[in-house]
Amino acid sequence: MKDKEPDLVDDARTEIAGMAKQGMAHPSTKPVLAGAAIGALGGALLPVVTWPIGLAAGAGYALWNRIKK
Repeated sequence: MKDKEPDLVDDARTEIAGMAKQGMAHPSTKPVLAGAAIGALGGALLPVVTWPIGLAAGAGYALWNRIKK
């Protein structure tokens, strides 16, 4: 059997589960919330993108940055 290398989906699932269990005590929660806030603000300012899309995009980008490190 080959050793299974952790992939992006498994890492994301682990991070999200950790944030859900630990709340603000988890080290990824604050950067992801900050990314969500920045994305929501950017979405509110741009004419084509709405704030919920910006919020999701900002949170996703911040989470991706935390996972790839």
